[in-house]
Amino acid sequence: MADQIDQQEKSSRVFFHRTPPGSVPGSMVSDPKAPFPELHILAWSDGDFVDDDLGKPGDIRAYLQEWPLLWVNVDGLGDVKTLQEISEIFGFHKLAMEDVVHVHQRSKMEEYGDNLFIVIRMPYMAEGRISTEQLSIFLGSGFVLTFQGKKGDCLEPVRERVRKGKGRIRNAGADYLAYAILDAVVDSWFPLLEEYGVMLESMEEEVLENPTRETVGRIHSVKRDLLEVRRTVWPMRETINNLLRDEDFFQRETNFYLRDCYDHVIQIIDLVESYRDMASSLMELYLSSISNRMNEVMKVLTIIATIFIPLTFIAGIYGMNFNPEVSSLNMPELNWKYGYLFVWALMGVVGCLMLLFFRKLGWIGSLLGQKDGKNSSRSNQSS
Repeated sequence: MADQIDQQEKSSRVFFHRTPPGSVPGSMVSDPKAPFPELHILAWSDGDFVDDDLGKPGDIRAYLQEWPLLWVNVDGLGDVKTLQEISEIFGFHKLAMEDVVHVHQRSKMEEYGDNLFIVIRMPYMAEGRISTEQLSIFLGSGFVLTFQGKKGDCLEPVRERVRKGKGRIRNAGADYLAYAILDAVVDSWFPLLEEYGVMLESMEEEVLENPTRETVGRIHSVKRDLLEVRRTVWPMRETINNLLRDEDFFQRETNFYLRDCYDHVIQIIDLVESYRDMASSLMELYLSSISNRMNEVMKVLTIIATIFIPLTFIAGIYGMNFNPEVSSLNMPELNWKYGYLFVWALMGVVGCLMLLFFRKLGWIGSLLGQKDGKNSSRSNQSS
């Protein structure tokens, strides 16, 4: 069992590939396990549109000369030479490209001359837990360039809008395209967090009806995941807020949409905080439920022991067997015709009187009332 837990903990950990300490700033060292970069381009003008895969980075130059607006997406960061060639075509700063390759960055925004570099964490569900992938975005004059570690993302709706010309995405500039990408990433958090809401609701029912040690483990796991989500989402708030203040890369009209994106980030933060409070309340509810069940058991045991204590006392007295022939005061009931029946009747009367006394105090009635209340609540839920 311990080995299985250790294996689960090791599989849940994330190890980032980093450059050695003391390396030259701007050094690019790719993860040997990362896939080879694959390039895809979307380019459009007033009436024309191109959707194509690129065989090599050098093909981008022709699109830059011909098309006024393009979106280049790079899936995979496993080849430094390809990434350096892309960087030279667009004139990206070495420090920005270093952050692209080292995918442990928090969400942030940095300006490098004519280019704006944005990092945001893109969520996905893996083995029932929320994980994140770094999405690096470069915004420049007439282009948006995105880097991600592997294929598969939440940006397909944005691509469909570009392909079909929905909304104003093909009539606006590169800043609006960058906003659309950010908005898609931010909105992708909501359905994943809703799954955690469903998990917490099911755990609440389990804690109330049949709490177990496995329930505690799941609650701790959810609390840990929500803490990681909080650490990831809070920098996104600062990043979007900084973009709202930027006047060089985002037009005033696009800022209106960024404001809505910022509002969605606030909603995500509020949702995460609510779920964290709910998880903490579940732990307190679990401890309270266990304590109440223990108190019920102790009440029953105490009642049983209290009933049998006087009966044992009576049986102990009549089990002393003093000789009545020596004195008429020594156990006169031993020679009595109805002595045995009298002792049983006495013990029965004492037990019934104590049961009535406990019921009057509410000790027995409260237990029965709790059970009846549970049964009635379950019947109401089933109906």
